[in-house]
This record gives sequence, structure tokens and C-alpha cells, in this order.
Amino acid sequence: MAERATVPSGSWPTPITSALLVRAAARLGEVTVDSGDLWWSESRPGEAGRSALVRRSPDGAVTDVLPSPWNARTRVHEYGGGAWTVAEGVLWFTEFSDQRLYRLAPGDPAPVAVTAEPPVPSGVRFADLRAVPGGVLAVRETHTASGAAADVVNEVVRVADDGTVEVLVSGPDFVSDPRPGPGGELAWLQWDHPTMPWDAAQLVVRTAGGAETVVAGDPGESVVQPVWEPDGGLLFFSDRTDVWSLYRWRPEGGVEEVLDVGADLAGPQWQFGASRVALFPGGRLVVAVPAEAGEQLAVREADGELRTLPTPGYASFRSLTASGDAVVVGAGGPAAEPVVLRVPLDGSAPEVLRPARDLGLDPAWFSRPERVSFPTPDGGTGIGTAHALVYPPANPDVRAPEGELPPLLVVVHGGPTAAAVPVLNLEVQYWTSRGFCVADVDYRGSTGYGRRYRDALQGRWGVVDLDDVIACARYLAEAGRVDPARMAIRGGSAGGFTTLAALAMRPGTFSAGASHFGVADLGALARDTHKFESRYLDGLVAPWPERADVYEERSPLTHVDTLDTPLAVFQGDEDRIVPLEQAEAIVAALRERGVPHAYLLFAGEQHGFRKAENIRAALDGELSFYAQVWGFDLPADEGIEPIEVVR
Repeated sequence: MAERATVPSGSWPTPITSALLVRAAARLGEVTVDSGDLWWSESRPGEAGRSALVRRSPDGAVTDVLPSPWNARTRVHEYGGGAWTVAEGVLWFTEFSDQRLYRLAPGDPAPVAVTAEPPVPSGVRFADLRAVPGGVLAVRETHTASGAAADVVNEVVRVADDGTVEVLVSGPDFVSDPRPGPGGELAWLQWDHPTMPWDAAQLVVRTAGGAETVVAGDPGESVVQPVWEPDGGLLFFSDRTDVWSLYRWRPEGGVEEVLDVGADLAGPQWQFGASRVALFPGGRLVVAVPAEAGEQLAVREADGELRTLPTPGYASFRSLTASGDAVVVGAGGPAAEPVVLRVPLDGSAPEVLRPARDLGLDPAWFSRPERVSFPTPDGGTGIGTAHALVYPPANPDVRAPEGELPPLLVVVHGGPTAAAVPVLNLEVQYWTSRGFCVADVDYRGSTGYGRRYRDALQGRWGVVDLDDVIACARYLAEAGRVDPARMAIRGGSAGGFTTLAALAMRPGTFSAGASHFGVADLGALARDTHKFESRYLDGLVAPWPERADVYEERSPLTHVDTLDTPLAVFQGDEDRIVPLEQAEAIVAALRERGVPHAYLLFAGEQHGFRKAENIRAALDGELSFYAQVWGFDLPADEGIEPIEVVR
């Protein structure tokens, strides 16, 4: 074996470049099975980020159902999901460019628009589609010319093949998961401002005769993902016992517990269309249950027995769908990008139906995450421990000079109710293969640790999340694992807020940072953001506008006088969730005070970058920024254009 070369951290040569990240990249979306065919959606950075629909027939032939530039993506709640459905070969989908519903039947030369052109461009949107005889059920979101979040209306509708629209549920601020029952029933979820669906949501059932029953959803109870059983039982997940567990409701017997493993079986409803349980004949169910290294699939037999299914190399599962005597899922693992997997219920070997792209890399290039728990200030939450996935540097060709500790990149996920997931992410490996240590922090407020951990952020956003990211960095530094002089923090959206707040309000730990479409002004966010999140901060921060003082005190923009840490800012100019003005305000303040900073604004991008050229520019730009701040050289063979740092 050849001697590994000695190269300073940050300058390590690596094949995991930004070009590799976007080459033939396709982010797996939702997965379903119809009449023996496997269908899935995938976002393609190389095709301007469009969401393509793909069908795999039983003989293995793979076909793009919608050629470019068709884009099956909805803007309901801005985060979308559930933008398409298929039944007996008939496809319904929302086209991103105009948000209208389209239908494509077998033999049709092209999709046909079903809903009318709205008076406001893209003003009538559809999501959470579910095919029914003669049409489709959907969540419809209607926007007016005012553009005001308060004027947006969300309803459950039935859209017939001829475009006729019938309103089935109206009145609640939000609705989701319209699900037709076997006896003509309709089930759906509903919630009202100021709660989010992971705070409280009701599950309602309407009989064919019109009688309505609230099945579940007491105050402080989050209900998600209702699924009808053929015999009229209704399955759903509820966090009434602190964790999202599986329950069943029957009209004649009420609610019973089906499966509680003491950990979350489901997650927060940021997008429509999630599926965390698959139903099989005879009362069998398949769920994804938490395990030491992520998740594993498990069969719950009708008698209550629970047995796991072998899925070596995979640790995260989504879009669980029954297919004969197997479950079809989207799956990923620490050394595996997401694939579509067929897992037989008898425990035999899984089959990959939609493989990941061939990266041509030895697995030695991949850093494996270590789950770390570390002490953090209680902050009045009653919880003094937080968690992270820590990825050490990994490069089989080079090593750092003797005595050099790696720089640290603390990653702050969005949400803030998201979570770190142990699935191969080339963006993480981009950093670790260059000599960085990456800590993906599950600060208090994250999902996957129960409601008490999630609710610890209520009223404390901008306080305990800062405690946790700083505690993580210091924990790793004190353990001698990272260089305390080269610790950076980065995050997007809500993670961008924590990044900005940590640098402005708790200076001294981090020597650099990067905000991707992050929140700088909480008051402006409360005033200007879209309907779905327009009252989100009432819980995370304080009631708005009654406690505007708290918003001002917690806003990074208020504390720019103490923001002296070099900062890179990345923003899309069409972002409706965290508007452009947020980035512009923080950049203007940095410029006025002479703080070293870089700013990249991407035309045509929304909340998160989808185009290949912009994904590359943001990633390479951030690396170039750290190189200039910390004084290391960029690998010469990548041709990375240095980002402009304004001083």
C-alpha cells in the first residue's frame, strides 16, 4: 500500500467535487406501485431542477413518463409534496410552471390540462393528490391578487375528469391527507393557526351520510398519515404518548394502540405525501422502526409479533408501499445514496429496483457517521443532553501533517424540526474528503427524540439551539478531535437563522460561518412569510405582534454590532419562505461595518437551490470562503473560482 501524502487540511485532493455532486444526480422523491408498475419522482439538477416522473415496468424497462420541461411539483405550503398520483395507469399531476392539474391516460400523446387557468398566475395550487373513480381528491390552495398570507384559502376538493371542482372540506386554516374509505367515508387532517401540524392536528372522518367524527387530535396531540384498511379500520400515527406511535380507529370500538416502540415511527408533516406504513392482507403491516444506527424495516404481524427485515447497508426508509409479498421503499444508508428497494416479507434478500448513480468511488472515500450525545445547558427545558452525527475526515490518499487537528464544520439543519439522517450525502463527503470534520447537530427541537425534546425549543428558538450548536463544537474541541481556532457553522433556512444568531449573539466559538437563505429578522419573517409558516413563530418565539420585543431581541440583525465573524451568504431571488430582503439586510450591515463577507445571489432559485450550476457555485464558493479566511490553498486541479470576499 502506497504511503499517504501529507497535505494540510482543507487542501486535500479529492474526487468528491461539486461536479461529481451534480453529475447524473437525481434526488429521489416519492415512490408508489400501480398495476405492477413501479413509479417514482426525482429532482434533476442537470435539468434545471425539474421533478421528473419515472415508470419501471415488470420487465425492468425504465421510462421517463414526462419529458422535459414537464415538472411535477406543487407549491402548496411552498414545501409541496403529493404533486402526483397514478391509478390503473392514469396519471394526475400538478405542473410547476402554472400549478394547474394535468391528466395523462395511457395512449395520450401529451398531458391534458384539467383545471382552468387561474386569474392570478399560479394562484390555484393542488397537492396531496389521491385518485378516485372519475377524478382525483386534492388539497387546493387559492391565492388572491393581494398576495397576503391571510387571504390564502386551503380546502379539500374533488376534481372530476372534466375539470368540475367540488369543495368537500372548507373552514379550517389548513387541511391535508384526504383519504377515501372503503365504505364511502372521507378522512382528513385539519388544524388552525397558530399551531403547526406537529403541534396539534385533528383527524376527522365523515361518513357517506355526512356525519362527522373527530377521531383523534386533542390539544397538544399531533396526528399524521391516516390510512384506511380494507375492513374499515383507520390507521394513523399520534404523539399522544410523547412519540409518534401507530393507532387504529374503528367506528364501533374507538381508538386502540397498534405499535409503540418508545421512539418516533413518523415525523413532522413539512410536505404532503409521506408514507411510513404499508398494509398487507391478513392484518400485516410494515413500518420503519428506529435502531441504533438509524432505522430498520419491521413486519408487524396481525397477532402483534414484530420482526425485522434484513436490509444490510440501509438505515433510512421512506415511501413504504405494499407490492405483492414485498414492501417497496426509498432507502439509503451511510455508504449508499437513496435507491428504490424491494424487500420481501419472508426475509430473503432485497432487490434494488432503482439503483443509485455509479460514483466510481472506493467506499474508503466515505466518512461514516458516529452518533454522539453531549452535555448542554438545561435552559429551563429539563433536558441537558443534545445529539449529533459526527463525520471525521476521510481520504485514503492523504493525511494531515503531524499534530494538525481538522477544521470543524457544524451543520445546523432546517425546520427547525428536521433531523440529521445517516444517509450518504455527498455534500457532507465533499467536506470530509478535504480534511474537515462535520458535525450534523440534532439540537433540541429536532425530530426523532419524542415530543418533549421537540417542544424544548418552544418559546426558546434563538436560545437553546444556540446553546446546543456551541456546546457541540466545544465538546469536540475539548475532546481533542478538532482545531478550536478553525470552527465554522453553516445552515440553511431555520438553520441559517441559528447560524446568524450564533455568530451575532454568541461570538467567540466560531471563526467563520455560512448562511444559506437564513433568517436575519424574525419580525420581518413573521410579517412577510407565506401562510403555512405565518404563525409558526408564535410557538417558537412568542405571540406576534404582542411580543414584538422578543422578536427584536432574538433577531441576528439587531445584534450586527457584535457580528465580527467572517460570513458567507447564499440566497435565491424567488424565495417566498425566507424572502430576499432578509439576506440583503444582513449583507448591507456587514458591508457597512467592514466585516469580511461574501454574497452570492442566484436568479430563478427558490428556497433551496435546484439547478446544477448554482449548487456547484454555492458549495465551491463556501469552500473558497473558508480557504481565504483560514489561509489554506484550494486543490489546483479543480479549477475552483475564488469567491469575492469583501473586507
